[in-house]
Amino acid sequence: MKPTQHKFSADIKIIGINPYVSVPEPVLKSIFLEAKRDKGPIPIRGLINKNPYLQTLVKYAGEWRLYINTKMLEQSPKRIGEKIVVVISFDPEERRIEMHPALKEAIGHSKTAKSVFEQLPPSRQKEIVRYISHLKSEEKIMENVTRAINFLLGKERFAGRDKP
Repeated sequence: MKPTQHKFSADIKIIGINPYVSVPEPVLKSIFLEAKRDKGPIPIRGLINKNPYLQTLVKYAGEWRLYINTKMLEQSPKRIGEKIVVVISFDPEERRIEMHPALKEAIGHSKTAKSVFEQLPPSRQKEIVRYISHLKSEEKIMENVTRAINFLLGKERFAGRDKP
């Protein structure tokens, strides 16, 4: 069954440095039913001003929010207060990010790093994998693979996280 699409207008707000829109309660209830849950991040897809996006609904400070990044809406941090048209639906497709081969190899060379990585919560594992997967240059990938291994070995912070 194809997920239900919902359309609404909303003003862009900001919390900290993050632009977002509030999702109307009836829309949330429908998405929760289709997702078969109302806790944790919920994958969604849709359109913002007719441009497609993939995103995750998250609850922060007691409110479910659709964060609007610059991929979704150009210069979104400068557009606070602007009314946008949002089409949103639950995204049932699995979102899997493969571990970069350089990270896989580096973890494989260290029993300690591998053990620590496997003991991390799945969300933290995914965070490390995603961080490295989104890097563009080989130089940055290798630099951050080294940093990730050092993080797993308790030698330094990585991606804003303290040592495990």
